[in-house]
This record gives sequence, structure tokens and C-alpha cells, in this order.
Amino acid sequence: MPHLVDNLKIACATQRSISHLCRAIDINRQQFNRYINGQTRPSAHNLARIAKYFDLDAADFSLAPRLFRERLRKPTLDLNQSSELLKAFPGDLTALRRHIGYFQTYHRSPSWPGMVVCSCSRFVEKGGLVHVKSMERLRDAGNGIQQFSKYVGLAAFYRNRIFITERVVGPNPVLSQTILLPFDEYQRVYLRGTTMGISWRRENLPYASRMIWRHVGAEPNLRELLSRCGPLPLSSRQLPPTVRSFLADPSAEVYAVPAEY
Repeated sequence: MPHLVDNLKIACATQRSISHLCRAIDINRQQFNRYINGQTRPSAHNLARIAKYFDLDAADFSLAPRLFRERLRKPTLDLNQSSELLKAFPGDLTALRRHIGYFQTYHRSPSWPGMVVCSCSRFVEKGGLVHVKSMERLRDAGNGIQQFSKYVGLAAFYRNRIFITERVVGPNPVLSQTILLPFDEYQRVYLRGTTMGISWRRENLPYASRMIWRHVGAEPNLRELLSRCGPLPLSSRQLPPTVRSFLADPSAEVYAVPAEY
């Protein structure tokens, strides 16, 4: 790839910083420096990871820089004209950009009665869309259960509401839906709303419950963010007061479809 180094530098120039890019791709910063300095070439695996981050194919990095710039700028939506659902994303992109970053998320689930499930999510803009990535870490030491789930999805903004559709990454994907209500410009920390999915410990029963997202910034300590994930009692001091009051309210009941239906 005669243009690899030039094209890597062009791609990097679109990012906040090299450090931010390396953290997002999970590549060692010193190793990445050797790529952009031409000291070594990325392996096929690492080049594919870099290309995926920019919504490109690995072969795109062999293009002449002029063509590469055009390819990099071109939104890679590739939507079928008959897909009215996909055309709904991202809606008001400018409004969504106000919420780009990481969140600690909290909701009630029938799989954990009386508990709050704490997870983490991220809004990131790529290719003209706002992508959602979520991680859920659940442990039940008494029953020897340890579950780690990843979700990917898209967000759309309409009528001052954020609509999120996600699927579980894995061989048995399922979908979940969340609608969040942003407040005015002076309160962007908390997004309150409702989520709907299926319970993994109760015969995959459909349910709906309250959900609240707490914005934690553009570059939080990811290790610390993940360490807070898991089921927590409503009385836990790890729950911010705003989260506890929203989810402990008597009207915040979890609605699940009984198995006999």
C-alpha cells in the first residue's frame, strides 16, 4: 500500500486527538505512532480495525490521497431506497450532537426484582449517523452466573425525543427499544425515559420499565465506568440521588407480559 501512511494521517486529522483514536480502536499509542511514521505496517487485523472505525474497507487505505479524502467524507449509509425505517436515522443530527459521549445507564428489570441494573453506553457520530454502543455486566455469585453483553444500535432525534434501537451482539441477537426525554440546555446530565426488551432470566418475557441515563463526559475513565456496572439495590450509595428517586418512585413499576399469555 504505497499511500498507507499518507492516508492514515488524513484519517487521523479528522479526530479530536491521536490518543482519543487509539483508545477508541484499542490500539497502543506507541504502536500506532510507528504506523503513521512509516516505521512499520499494521497487521491485516489491525488495519481492518482501523478501517472499521472510519467506516471504510482496509483496501481504501491504498487509494490515492485525493480519492481517499473523498471516500472518507462520503457517508456510508448505503440505504436501500425502500427501507423507510432506516431513513428515519439520525433525524435532527444537530440536536443529537449535544449528547455525544459516554453515559452510565440505569433501569429496572424483571430479571433482578427490587434491583437497579447499571450499565454503560456511548453515543458516537460516524458516517452521518449517531451510533449507540452499550455494555452490560451482570453477576450472580449465588447461582454462578456471570454475563457480559454488548449492544450496538442507532439513535434518532425527533420532537425533542431520542429514539434508540439496539441489538445484542452475538449468535442469538435480540432487539431493545429506548425513548429518552432531553431537558433544556441547562440540564444535559440526565436523560429520563422508558426502555423495552426481554428478560434473560424469566423465559425471555417482554417487559417495559423506566430508564435514566447519566452523562459522564467525552473521555471518562473506562475501567471505572465498567466497574460500576451490575445490579444494585435501590438503597445503594452508588446510585446518584436523582437516579434513585426516579426509579424508586411507586409509579416506576416494571411491566412484564405473564408467561401464560
